[in-house]
Amino acid sequence: MIFVRALMLAAVLAVAVPVEAAALNIVAIGASNTSGFGVGEQNAYPAQLQALLRKKGIDAHVTNAGVLGDVTAGMLGRLDAAVPKGTDIVILQPGANDLRFFGTKQARAANIAAMVQRVRARGIRVIVYDPDKIPADFYQWDGIHFNAAAHARIAATLAAQIAAPAKPPAATAVPSKP
Repeated sequence: MIFVRALMLAAVLAVAVPVEAAALNIVAIGASNTSGFGVGEQNAYPAQLQALLRKKGIDAHVTNAGVLGDVTAGMLGRLDAAVPKGTDIVILQPGANDLRFFGTKQARAANIAAMVQRVRARGIRVIVYDPDKIPADFYQWDGIHFNAAAHARIAATLAAQIAAPAKPPAATAVPSKP
């Protein structure tokens, strides 16, 4: 009889005590645009994405792993260190430094593919933000770095993709540059 009461009490408590959902851990990896060069880290798309997701009721923590001047080979080399255990989503924004610093389109594409494969092998969802055409009004005066309005638009695009159900095992991607 005591066992039955204890079992009933446990069942009531299980229903009565709300279960908190685990935080959604996101890592944004890229170069200077990811880091927020020229607009500040607080205005970069990773910080804005975190704020947008939280407004939607998603307990998200977005880590900005952007490194000024990085190329895809560097991102690939630091990927495991930048993406800790417990990460749910990786946003890869490879940028154009490879082509700006004498890299090839083929090497860039191979590095992106290797990063996507490595992250997926760990069971982590990947979103590649690498549009073919970036509107001219996205850029600061230098024609290289995103302005604050562009970061806000990128964050909104990514938030919509994250809030939508994932389509495993394919990565959610914006078409890559040729």
